[in-house]
Amino acid sequence: MIPLQWAILALVFLGVAAALAGLTALARPNVARKRLLDLAQGPAPASADPGRLLPRLAALLRPIGRLSVPQEGFEKSSIRLRFLHAGVRSPAAAPAFFGLKTLLALGLPLLGLTAMTTAGVPLRGQGAMLGLLALAAMGYYGPNLLLSHAVMRRQREIFESFPDALDLMTVCVEAGLGTEAAMVRVADDLALKSPALAEELRLVNLELRAGADRDRALRNLALRTGVEEVDSFVTMISQAERFGTSIAASLRVHADMLRTVRRQRAEEAAAKIALKLLFPLIFCIFPSLMVVLMGPAMIQIYRVLLPSMGAR
Repeated sequence: MIPLQWAILALVFLGVAAALAGLTALARPNVARKRLLDLAQGPAPASADPGRLLPRLAALLRPIGRLSVPQEGFEKSSIRLRFLHAGVRSPAAAPAFFGLKTLLALGLPLLGLTAMTTAGVPLRGQGAMLGLLALAAMGYYGPNLLLSHAVMRRQREIFESFPDALDLMTVCVEAGLGTEAAMVRVADDLALKSPALAEELRLVNLELRAGADRDRALRNLALRTGVEEVDSFVTMISQAERFGTSIAASLRVHADMLRTVRRQRAEEAAAKIALKLLFPLIFCIFPSLMVVLMGPAMIQIYRVLLPSMGAR
């Protein structure tokens, strides 16, 4: 019985190790940042290319990943759009993601069951069943939480850097450059500050070079980022070209508006600090403060008043 438990534990360990390796591959740097690192450090050997890990992992996890693929298919599911928002465009990301979900959903309860059996904990009762179900839910929804965190971090980076990008684009347009050339110049200037936004602007330029319509390319930019401010920028550019208004003036007004929105969000976050600090103050800081302040007084009461009351 004991060798069988150790074999199961070894298999679960290998599965969890593969899952962690897959999550690391999904969270790898984007193309622009990788290019900057390659230029700074020089060419790396072909055997050390991290981009090969994700296709190999996807090939291994594709059979098991079919258990958690949405019924409407990955191409028609909402999670594909979340992959675009997170900046993950590799075709091997979907099999690796769904394979990791299935592997973790099955591996974590098995690991918990093996640990409980090895430790001698009885497996009876509803507590053990609820614990195994909690581990399965954690393994199934954990990759979704990581993907949501990646989407939120990338969208916040784009939102914070977008007003500066509009200022640079305004200067370029007023200097005589076209909209496409201004986007390329802004992407080159923002490559270090915001690699995600620089990459998206380069993709717009590539779509325009491939023959796509400008309105379609800008709509794809708003779809890939998922940021409301970028969507309003695309609408503003389309309306400015349709009605013949000055693009430079429109960009300047829109940049001022986005800067105002960014400041208002910062003020809103600062106003929420008092409410967020209320619960730690009540449940953590005030009890310890009362112990420090009232502790010596209670000791003195215990030493002086109680003996005198007992003497009477």
